[in-house]
Amino acid sequence: MANSQSMCTSFLSELMLGQHQLGASTITSRGSLTSPTTDTLKAALYLASATINAATTAYTATGEVTGTNYTAGGITVTNATAPTSANSSATAGTGYWTPSGSLVYTNVTLSTAFDTVLIYNSTQSNKAISVHTFGSQTVTAGTFTLTMPSNTTSTALLRLATT
Repeated sequence: MANSQSMCTSFLSELMLGQHQLGASTITSRGSLTSPTTDTLKAALYLASATINAATTAYTATGEVTGTNYTAGGITVTNATAPTSANSSATAGTGYWTPSGSLVYTNVTLSTAFDTVLIYNSTQSNKAISVHTFGSQTVTAGTFTLTMPSNTTSTALLRLATT
């Protein structure tokens, strides 16, 4: 089975349980009622032969890339942007979020084809958030960068919408 791009199904219910704090916010949540903290998110790369998809519930080393200057578990996601929401009508709206910086893997050698990144919450027991696929890649002593989309209702990395 191949990797598939999706928001992780477990993440949807965990959001409603208040188990993720994706960015600094004026809204209080778990932790301190006066100064909520932002969770640490990470981004791990996976081989094209792995099976990472909507059913993924947590980070796993199974199928993760290995190579020079790549650390198991991936990199820390720059997460300074708070989730945002907007109404598109009186009965519909969208909540959205994008990391505040690109995902950059510096001076890595990853010689086995990879095509997927898993965003996960390392603060909350490595719970999976989303899976993103791209064209198959290899890198030799180079920098691999995943440029993040604009943080808008139609292009943000994560979007939840009502109709």
